Amino acid sequence: MVEQQQNKNEELYNVEELRQYLLEGNIESFRESFLELHPYDQAQFYEKVGPDIRKTIYQFLSPQEMALIFEAIELEDEEYEQFLKEMDTVYGAEMLSYMYTDDAVDVLNELDDEHRESYLEIMDSETVEEINELLAYEEYTAGAIMTKEYVSILENSTVRSAMTVLRNEAPNAETIYYVFVVDENHCLTGVISLRDLIISDEDTLIKDIMNERVVYVKVSDDQEDIAQIMKDYNFLAIPVVNESNKLIGIITVDDIIDVIDEEASDDYSKLAGVTDIDDIEASPFKAATKRLPWLIMLLFLGMITATLMGQFEETLDKVALLALFIPLISGTSGNSGTQALAVAVRGIATGEIDEKSKMKMLLREVLTGLITGIVCGLIVVGIIFVWKHTLVVGLLVGAAISCSILVATIAGSFIPLLIHKLGVDPAVASGPFITTLNDVTSILIYLGLATTFLGQLS
Repeated sequence: MVEQQQNKNEELYNVEELRQYLLEGNIESFRESFLELHPYDQAQFYEKVGPDIRKTIYQFLSPQEMALIFEAIELEDEEYEQFLKEMDTVYGAEMLSYMYTDDAVDVLNELDDEHRESYLEIMDSETVEEINELLAYEEYTAGAIMTKEYVSILENSTVRSAMTVLRNEAPNAETIYYVFVVDENHCLTGVISLRDLIISDEDTLIKDIMNERVVYVKVSDDQEDIAQIMKDYNFLAIPVVNESNKLIGIITVDDIIDVIDEEASDDYSKLAGVTDIDDIEASPFKAATKRLPWLIMLLFLGMITATLMGQFEETLDKVALLALFIPLISGTSGNSGTQALAVAVRGIATGEIDEKSKMKMLLREVLTGLITGIVCGLIVVGIIFVWKHTLVVGLLVGAAISCSILVATIAGSFIPLLIHKLGVDPAVASGPFITTLNDVTSILIYLGLATTFLGQLS
């Protein structure tokens, strides 16, 4: 569906035609066709063409026009440095200066110190000061993702003067739908919408019509918490204040969309048992280095399973049929644990699970595990009885599956809550980790029951 839409969008402009203009050096035709496109489509074209053609684009477009493309482009972290190296350093520095500060900081954060400094040395002092201020904030906090391009007005000003300020500052502001109100010390005191400014009498004081109940975030707040706030309130922007309640920036919805995407990818990586989602263009060596740490750790955990099975050699020797159902039991319990894990991690990430609802969620998962365990157990008893004509083995496997599913469901929901309580991202209780843990417990339950009732089995 997405691919079809992208193909449809590409039909709106002729890719080959634009490429031909570049190869022919036809600057007028290229600029006429290219600058009519949406910045996203410009970015898509820019990203897909090769380095040689991109070098021609740098000659045909000004740094200011290129800045719009870089704000819309979606690259892998290491690709930013690769694309910037294709540009002349002065051209690249000027382009970064035209970008919104938060977007420029995102790009500069992907460069090594030496490369970053080479750009900062060329930029004007005011831009460098703003960039360095954002670079100083801890990663993944409000300070690191906020922008300095916003409109603020004094609470004692009139609507007429506020509109004058708005007209003067709007061209450089990232959003003007919300105008934030401050006092003489630049402390945040209120917020007013563009709509309210337009419909209000020009002589009305801002403090008489502003909304004093402002939702804001602190500069050190975590970006994931901010994303949840903006989702809950459906904000287009939210103000950022320092410890003295002074307004120092805003966070816009486009940055929060990036945060949500980044956090979702991060959680998915951890649930998949990799340090980061593999880029399909990455080399096999790079992909292997991302996957190996978890696989090696899980390999050692898997040795626990093998060691446990070794303790029940005598039971397996006497009733060899039992070995047939070990993958069934461990696999079913692992799947059940992963289901419970996904529910718990999602609930914690979205804020649906809080201190008050933890016990309710755990109780629900216990009952869910009990019901699913009993149903699966009964189905297995029936299948084994019809297949192998032995009710005793069927009852044993059915009981083991029921108990394993119950234990796995409890573990899958409880472990993320425990890890979250310790201040660690619950997604690290990944699917592979839960699956390996459930392998150990399910085999222990299964072969433990088999050993206990060995006489009846024989």
